[in-house]
Amino acid sequence: MKMLSPAIGGWYKDLQTNALFEVIDWDPTTLTIETQYLDGEVSEYDLDAWREMLLEHAEAPEDWRAAFELDDEDMLDPDLPMHPEDWNSPLNSIEPDAMYGVEDF
Repeated sequence: MKMLSPAIGGWYKDLQTNALFEVIDWDPTTLTIETQYLDGEVSEYDLDAWREMLLEHAEAPEDWRAAFELDDEDMLDPDLPMHPEDWNSPLNSIEPDAMYGVEDF
């Protein structure tokens, strides 16, 4: 069987274990391939171990985010600033008359 080249973001199926995984990192200087399985487990293989694996290209499963409990909000860019509507509210600048836990007796 022909060896498949590791491609970051590519999905593969291990024919010996029937496990689906995604290549999340490929370092050609150290010849290591980092993978992540559907259950979230992360593994690292050297190039020799990769060559010995019986692999085939696979499509990304429809529910691949389910194991990580991600929803559509998690896909938002985390670097974008949040602007809740009440930040500019004049009520935010009013200090309370009483402190919590202290009474005016």
